[in-house]
Amino acid sequence: MSDGAALWRLAKESKTLDLNSSYSYLLWCRDFAGTSVVARGADGEPVGFVTGYVRPDRPGTLLVWQVAVDSAHRGLGIAAALLDGLTARLADELGITRVETTITPGNTASERLFTSFAARHGADLTREVLFPADLFPDGPHDPEVLYRIGPLTPTTH
Repeated sequence: MSDGAALWRLAKESKTLDLNSSYSYLLWCRDFAGTSVVARGADGEPVGFVTGYVRPDRPGTLLVWQVAVDSAHRGLGIAAALLDGLTARLADELGITRVETTITPGNTASERLFTSFAARHGADLTREVLFPADLFPDGPHDPEVLYRIGPLTPTTH
């Protein structure tokens, strides 16, 4: 739970993620810590994270909610390593075989992260609009495109 404030700051500083309330990040770190992962710098402080949850109606599917890496640590493969490690662990622990996420058009870093993830894991990737822009009640928002990845090819670790 103690990482919630740091995750909120990383999300805010990303300037690409929808920033949720600080309270939601505190709850996330309490209730979904088992399906999320945090990267730490040399000082032990969080420098990146992947938050996710197992879909209640699809227990073999991990929905990745947010991915963020501190600007000073980008380009080092941290996001990919976090995503690979999390899915490998959840494949072992929970039988995860699929990953879903939503990405707004133009978020090139996330598009590359999940496209390369699918390729590394020998998985099919499909895209479709999950939430059109006009569904968002709080002002202008780009559509959210659902990326479905799977089935994942088991990796050795």
